[in-house]
This record gives sequence, structure tokens and C-alpha cells, in this order.
Amino acid sequence: MSKSQPKQMNFGRGPRMAGPAEKAKNQKATISRVWKYVKQQKIGLYFSIFFVVASTFLSLAGPYLIGHIVDEYIMKKDIAGTIRLGIVLAVIYTVASFFTWLQTYVMIHVAMKTIRTLRLELFKKLQTLTLRFFDQRAIGDLMSRVTNDIDNLNTALAQSVTQIVSSVLTVIGVSIAMFSLNWQLAIVTLIIIPLIVYTTKQIVKRSSKNYAARQRDLGKLNGYIEEMITGAEVVTLFGTEQQTIETFHKQNENLRNSAQRAEITSGLLGPINNFMNNLGLAVVIGTGAFLSVKGIVSVGVIAAFVTYTRQFFRPLNQLSNLLNTFQSAIAGAERVFEILDEPSEVADKKQAIDCQSLKGDVAFQHVSFSYLPEKTVLKNISFHAKAGETIALVGPTGSGKTTIINLLTRFYDVDLGEILIDGHNIEDYKIATIRQRVGVVLQDTYLFSGTIRENIRFGKLDATDEEVEEAAKIANAHNFIKYLPAQYDTFVQPGGANLSQGQRQLLAIAREILENPDILILDEATSSVDTQTEVDIQKGLQHLMQGRTSFVIAHRLKTIENADQILVIQQGEIVEQGNHQQLMQKQGIYSNLQQKLLLEQVE
Repeated sequence: MSKSQPKQMNFGRGPRMAGPAEKAKNQKATISRVWKYVKQQKIGLYFSIFFVVASTFLSLAGPYLIGHIVDEYIMKKDIAGTIRLGIVLAVIYTVASFFTWLQTYVMIHVAMKTIRTLRLELFKKLQTLTLRFFDQRAIGDLMSRVTNDIDNLNTALAQSVTQIVSSVLTVIGVSIAMFSLNWQLAIVTLIIIPLIVYTTKQIVKRSSKNYAARQRDLGKLNGYIEEMITGAEVVTLFGTEQQTIETFHKQNENLRNSAQRAEITSGLLGPINNFMNNLGLAVVIGTGAFLSVKGIVSVGVIAAFVTYTRQFFRPLNQLSNLLNTFQSAIAGAERVFEILDEPSEVADKKQAIDCQSLKGDVAFQHVSFSYLPEKTVLKNISFHAKAGETIALVGPTGSGKTTIINLLTRFYDVDLGEILIDGHNIEDYKIATIRQRVGVVLQDTYLFSGTIRENIRFGKLDATDEEVEEAAKIANAHNFIKYLPAQYDTFVQPGGANLSQGQRQLLAIAREILENPDILILDEATSSVDTQTEVDIQKGLQHLMQGRTSFVIAHRLKTIENADQILVIQQGEIVEQGNHQQLMQKQGIYSNLQQKLLLEQVE
């Protein structure tokens, strides 16, 4: 996971929007694209195809040998010859089966390596996408693409490549063998093919849409499950369990209906093809009997044809049945490629600046920004923060404070104006530089499953144990860590569920002290904690903010009053600007806000 990920996952975001409309799908292009990944495993493919060819030709020799045994040994009652060639036939089929197992074994390795590469690319892509992308999609749906859709593709790859090659070779080989034995019976066998092709094409045309709908509904259901599990506490507090269950039932029913339509439609292939295969076999036997009576073919040829006919229709059946898996895989692959093709709204320039440190001089010059085209969130924002200054952002919820922070961390790029850091446009720097040199302490810090030591070390992956513990001491996190059963090796549950909000914030401060950023962002980092924890947090923050340009979003008086500059923001505009004394003298919005905060704290 990229270093900046925890920051990205937990920032305030823009308004959530409905998912994008389904794009027109191109199955041929999708198959071609999947093949580009598969053919990277050239050695495995070569071996697999070799085993396919070998097993196919050995299998083709079987029916011919059966016909020869019937005409030359069984009809002549030659028991010894029959046994001898029977043993040869058994050896041929045994070796063919062994080669079939080898081709499957090799192809599984090819499929697994291909899927590993594709899943890695998908995960890497998710790490580079902007907050706007995640705002538009349910996390559960994205998880479904990384897991379910990829797994469907894996199943198809493990079966389809060798199956297609084997089926094509078998059909060609059997056709040649049948025509070499008797052209009349061969033509009778081939007559049924147009009917099989037409039927399969009609069913596939209908089932492909149903499989795409099934994958889409599965993604929606996974998204709803993820959301309800994450918000389980809220559901319980408001007593909306029954409504939640009803909504789940509706979405689950939608998935059942789309999956049922897909399976029922594609399920027609098997019975219809079996009927046509048996019909073709009956016609071959009837025609063979007629030709045998006329003395045109021998009994051995008929026996060989019966076996060849089964071999001829078997790959056609297998390909038809494989289409069920194939349609599901193509639908999944399209959903995966949809993410891979997502344009990166925030990207590095060709000559982007890569530097190890920043002075921390920050200027917003006439910056405007909107999450949605019709609603401007920031309007003509301008201010200058000198290196080492503390800037407090004050204003009601939804005024644009968090959006300023999102732009400063370059989770989004501005629509108008520019942001300068040390005199350079923020877009001139490499994104990695911005993310590494800008530290963030969130209101509700996200911690990963692992030890406390590992979570602090996330700020500097190569930090020693001594550096980790020193950072914790400076942040005042050591005060509670030392009382934990395993201290720094105490296991943290996902999200830090087994720690209090204040403890999570202290670990976040320790993480940023270890990271040693040049610019610091505090997103309401001292709200909703007890008095003693706030004291510990304030001490940790004082160490962290010392000598760094700091941007603070807070609702507590002490956090705001000591700021070098205070920006009062309303409806996306800076309505007042100055230090605490200057703004109090104005007796304006900031003064009224301070009086309200003072009354709240007294109460």
C-alpha cells in the first residue's frame, strides 16, 4: 500500500455521486486484452499447448484402432490379437490422460500468474486514483471487482485456453479421420454443426447481458453489505435493523433474479446440445447400418465412426458449456478494465520537481474549486502562510475548510487559480513529494491491523524500534502504551477499534513525528476527547508543530487563539482574516463564534 493511503481514505470528501453509467461493452476487445496478459506466460503456454496437441492426437488414434480391432481381430475371432491391441489401446488412452492432466497442471500455473499480475495492476491503480473516484463508488463494489470478478476470470483462464485449443484440434483431427474412413458418413456427421452454431449464438447473445447484470448486482450488494457493516453502530442506535434487512432483501433478490436469468438462459445449452448430439449419433448409426447392408462400409468403420462422432460432438459441447464460465469471466474482466482505464485526474508532470524537503511557504492565489460542475465549493480563495506559521481554518460545517486541505495535499487539483509552495506551483512537484512532506493528523485516525509499533512505523518504514519509541514519547503516546499488556507489540484491530479516539490520535501524532513532515495539517485533531487526553494531545502537537507550517481545523479555543493567522470561511469564501486579537477587535463573525465556543465550554 502506498504511504499516503491512510490519509486518502479518511479525509472529508466531496458529495457522493451515483456510479457512472454502464459503458458499451466490446467482448472482442476485452478478450484480446485478456490475451495480452495471458501470453506473457509464454513458456507455460508452449508446454501446455504441446501437451494438448499430444493428448489430442493420441485420443484420435483410439477410435481408428477400435475399428481396426473390430474388423481384423474381433470379426475373425482372433482373441490374442484383440488382447494385444487392447493393451496398446489402454496404453494410448493412459498416456493421453496423463498429458491431459499435465496440460491442466501447467495451465493452472499460467492462469494463476496471469491473475496475480492483473490483480496487482488493479490494486496499484486503486492506489493512484483520486478521492473523486472513490466518492462516486461504493467500496464494496470495488472489493467485488478485485475479488469476485478477478476470480471468475481465473476460473475461465484455467479452463478455456487449453480447452479451446484441444477442441479445435479435436474437431479438425476427427473431421480428417472421418473423411479418410468414409466421406458419406463424415458429411452426415457435419450436417448438424450449423444448427449447433446457430443455437449457441442465440443463447450466448441473451446470456451475456444477463451475466453482466449479475456482476453489476453482485457489486451493488457487496457495496451495501460493506456499508452496513461499517455503520452497524448507527443502525443499532437508530433501531433501523428491519429497514436495513428489507433493503438487503431487495438487493439480494435483484441479484438472485439476474443470476437466475443468466444461469437459466445459459443452462439451455447443455440439454439442447445433448439432444442434437444424440440426434447426430442416431443419424450416423442409421446411415452406417444402411451403408453396411449395401457393403459400402465395414462394421469396424461404423464402430470407429460411432466413437469419432462422440469425440466430434464432445468438444462442441464443452465449448458451449464453457461459454457459461466465459460469459461470467468477460463480464468480470470488463469491470476490471473499467477501473484500469479510469483516467488519473491528478498526475505528475514530465519534469516534476522531486525534493527531499520544503521550507513550508504556502500561498493560495485566487483559488476556486468544485466537486460538481454546478456547485462551486471554494470561491476566489487567497492567503499567504509563511514558513513556520500556524494557520487556523474556522467556519461552519460544509464551508470549505476540508476542501482547502484536500487541495493542499493534492487529492484534487484546483479549477481556477494556483497553489504555490516555496514559490512553485503545487502541480510542479511530484505527487510523492507532496504526500511525503505534508503530514496529516485526522479527527478519526485510521489504524491498520498489526502492532502499535507497526502503525507508528507507517510514518517511516525503515525506522528502528528506538526511533519508534522516541516518537511515541515525544507525542505523549508512550504514557498509555506502557500500560498495555504487550506495550508496543500490542495488536491493533482494523481501524483501531480496540483503542479510544484519543489514543488513536496520539498514535497519529507519533506517526507524523516519525515522518518528520515540513507542512502539517490537523483536521479537528483535538475534538471529542477527554480533558486529560486533550492535554496529552496538545503537548504532542506542540512538539509536532514546532518549526513547521501548520494548518489547523478545530473547534476549541486554545487551538485557534495561538494561530498566526485565522481564516474565517463561509460558503467557500474567506470572510475574515487576521490573528486572534485583530479579529476580536472587529467584533464580526469570528468574535461571535468565539463567544459561542466560550459559552459551550463553560456549559
